[in-house]
Amino acid sequence: MSSRSLALATIGSLTARAVLRGLAARTELDRTNFRGDTVTLAAGPALAVGASASAAVGAGSVPAAGAALVAGLGSGAVGFYDDVVGGRPEHKAKGFKGHLGALREGRVTSGFVKIAGVGAAALAASALLAVDRPRRGRFGTVVDVALGAGVIAGSANLFNLLDLRPGRAIKAGALVAAPLAVGSSRDLVAGPLGAAAGVLPDDLGERAMLGDAGANAFGALLGVALAARTGAVGRAALLAGLAGLTAASEKVSFTQVIQRTPVLRELDALGRRP
Repeated sequence: MSSRSLALATIGSLTARAVLRGLAARTELDRTNFRGDTVTLAAGPALAVGASASAAVGAGSVPAAGAALVAGLGSGAVGFYDDVVGGRPEHKAKGFKGHLGALREGRVTSGFVKIAGVGAAALAASALLAVDRPRRGRFGTVVDVALGAGVIAGSANLFNLLDLRPGRAIKAGALVAAPLAVGSSRDLVAGPLGAAAGVLPDDLGERAMLGDAGANAFGALLGVALAARTGAVGRAALLAGLAGLTAASEKVSFTQVIQRTPVLRELDALGRRP
């Protein structure tokens, strides 16, 4: 890791830790985790702010910095809204179809707001990334932006699906970011990785959880880095993979797959409470 990347990781970590400390005492953010213990949602906004700010600092241009801020903070904000109000009866719905069904009934659920908000943030971020890319004509640009938006939104959604156990989303993010950390997008991912490392002890220790805010923001920022590094073919391949994993999540439980696979089970449990 270069000295610049190390500095960005440090900025991300310190910023996330500062936000986490500032919000941890707010009892309205307390929630019950999978074990039945009380934890704070503060790790979500802490990761979103720390990761987005440090990614913007590390971006190589103003448009790329704008893409990081829009994707990270936008996805984090609508995710946080869902974290805070999603448990209320009027917002209850299951899956994308459930949220659309509620909309047809005249109810705008927090889940639908999250879906629409992540999509809008991803589209805006992809359009900003297109400013730095070679001109491809109107049709080529539209396709490029659409594919980029799909990668960013799909990544945000996938990491949200993974955030069912302490540390799982961050570990998955580290695996995705590892090849990016040595390529042209290294300064886009260094800060988010640092921010994730900053909240990881509290996530693993079950003192805090990422929630939709943290998982969406982390995934969206990794999506920005992936989109920035790939062309149309690469984006299409990534989008196909993300769509396939998302579709699979509707049929099988990722948690059950992890528990049945020894290597994944050990990695998932690494650093967690017994």
